[in-house]
Amino acid sequence: MLSTKLVYELGDPNSTLRATADRSGPAVLIYAGGELDACNEHTWRQLVSEVAGIVIAPGPLVVDVTGLDFMGCCAFAVLADEARRCKDRGVELRLVSREPIVARIVDACGLSALLPIYPTADSALASAARW
Repeated sequence: MLSTKLVYELGDPNSTLRATADRSGPAVLIYAGGELDACNEHTWRQLVSEVAGIVIAPGPLVVDVTGLDFMGCCAFAVLADEARRCKDRGVELRLVSREPIVARIVDACGLSALLPIYPTADSALASAARW
């Protein structure tokens, strides 16, 4: 499902980003762990873009960041950019996190409508589309 280059980058033992992608019917889920910062922003952008490209509308793209120890501002920017592209295709990007700071950052950046947050991947998958 992912490009060879991306699989190599995610499998690099020195990488601080760990991620997998799984399909669930028309929806696709990304599970992210480790750290997301400027050092691996390119890999994160490539991952989110590649996975978004295989979501079948109206299925959502669910991005579960509960396994992240750190999520830099650049990671939110990547999600916002991709959410806008997804919306044009009839796909909703749904963020999964139980960390209050994630919701605060999304809200402070004015991205709440673009990046709805769910407490679990199951609840993100079960939710009816907001648009």
